[in-house]
Amino acid sequence: MDMTEQGADHLLDKTLRMNYLLDFYQSLLTEKQHQYMSLYYLDDLSLGEIAEKYEVSRQAVYDNIRRTEVMLEEYERKLGLLANSIRRRELLAELRVAMDENRGRATYDAIIDRIGRLDS
Repeated sequence: MDMTEQGADHLLDKTLRMNYLLDFYQSLLTEKQHQYMSLYYLDDLSLGEIAEKYEVSRQAVYDNIRRTEVMLEEYERKLGLLANSIRRRELLAELRVAMDENRGRATYDAIIDRIGRLDS
């Protein structure tokens, strides 16, 4: 993989992560933060397009989005909703495999216990 592909993968990873964080924490954002993030990450509008829509500078949009990204990452660091969701999906996949392989009740119960502890 060359540097251009790695950069594109990083941007895709960041976009996907921001979309997930926005899903989990959007209710903690102001209306303007939510609108800018949605337009930028979900609708794929450029900073210039958002600036034009709201009649503000491109720099104002950029600053708002960057501050909001930091806030979302801080919410995730403190609350861990995305991390728990990812872990829950992994454990459910593990449970499905265990059931397909007929590993037995003790294995199922152990995995279910681990799922239950995610929220405590």
